[in-house]
Amino acid sequence: MSEIPIEILLVEDNMNDAELSLYALKKFKIANHIHHARDGAEALEYLFGQGDGHPARLQHPPRLILLDLKLPKVDGIEVLRQLKSHENTKSIPVVVLTSSREERDILETYQYGVNSYIVKPIDFEQFTEAVRDVGLYWLLLNQVPQG
Repeated sequence: MSEIPIEILLVEDNMNDAELSLYALKKFKIANHIHHARDGAEALEYLFGQGDGHPARLQHPPRLILLDLKLPKVDGIEVLRQLKSHENTKSIPVVVLTSSREERDILETYQYGVNSYIVKPIDFEQFTEAVRDVGLYWLLLNQVPQG
């Protein structure tokens, strides 16, 4: 586990979308430390480690998780369900950033406790602005309890 606190965990299997997200976050100087997980299993491994199904206590949990839904190995809804069901991770803000406009996905993610659901814009400028706005809000404007 890294000693440097991770500000954002980006869970995205599409490398083009991941690169655009990373570009926007760095361009607008929103986050210095970003961890990119390429599938749901990698995200869960990062957050919970290996073992008996009980989450490890992250020394420095991410301040924000940007989560795609359509992921290989473990889909984004299952990642969200596990995140929000564990005491150590349930308060981490999770923003779904996906191409799915399916009402079923929107409803299910809110039932599991997602903080925001954003459909990825297709246009490059709109996409980078959306990522910038999400990062600015959740990392700079949103107030979280200390401790």
